[in-house]
Amino acid sequence: MKRIFVLLFLISISWNCFSAIVDTISIKSNAMHKSVLNVIIRPDHYSENGAKYPVVYLLHGAGSNQSDFVKNIPEIKEFADRFNVMLVCPDGGRTSWYFDSPIDSTMKYETYVAIELIKYIDQKYNTIKNKSGRAITGFSMGGHGAFYLSFRHQDVFGAAGSMSGGVDFRPFPTNWEIPKRLGSYILNQQNWEKNTVINMIDLVKDKPIKLIFDCGVDDFFYTVNKNLHQKMLDAKIPHDYIERPGKHTWDYWRNSIKYQMVFFNEFFKNSAQN
Repeated sequence: MKRIFVLLFLISISWNCFSAIVDTISIKSNAMHKSVLNVIIRPDHYSENGAKYPVVYLLHGAGSNQSDFVKNIPEIKEFADRFNVMLVCPDGGRTSWYFDSPIDSTMKYETYVAIELIKYIDQKYNTIKNKSGRAITGFSMGGHGAFYLSFRHQDVFGAAGSMSGGVDFRPFPTNWEIPKRLGSYILNQQNWEKNTVINMIDLVKDKPIKLIFDCGVDDFFYTVNKNLHQKMLDAKIPHDYIERPGKHTWDYWRNSIKYQMVFFNEFFKNSAQN
């Protein structure tokens, strides 16, 4: 009898285990004339002939690649099952900052993520093929990228987040190879001013996009995130902003992504009801 109870317990555990499908696929970028790797996570009950799924796009930070989320937050796979969504993690280049570089034609990651990748995912998978079924977030460089892309492509993304995002990189004029993407700050100040997120909030003023961002109080990006929050308050732009103890670490982002997935899930549910 004891062995039967143990067996039933193990079976019940297996029923509650998550078994999301994880693939790495290569997608051709015509804009950059190269192939880009992407990690695709589908919920375990995904069916090619079944329901349409919302998609959350996850952008990595500087010096990383498409596998960063799965490698450092393995429980990310559980979110696909728990919230019944697809997750897409593109390789954004080590230091692309997710815009189309005005000085380097090989760096066109705005075009890749917001146009080419979206088109491919919607053609290959059963997705909700409009902004009510798309959200985007990321950490550090990826946090900047998520806001940058969502601000500029509100017809594509209905919700966006940023975790410890470099939402204003002007205070860091020599860091993370940004001069290779925009030119030196001294000689190309207009490029920097035009492409830093904090100067782009007029794009989302009086717009329906749902926004959430957060940063640890011991993070080197804390001040720029707090400044963005205040600037949005002054402009009366609705958003969720959270600051909590934490540094620029995976421990912080592992906690942060949980809140953002709940936020996106609420957005998807409300969009489906309207």
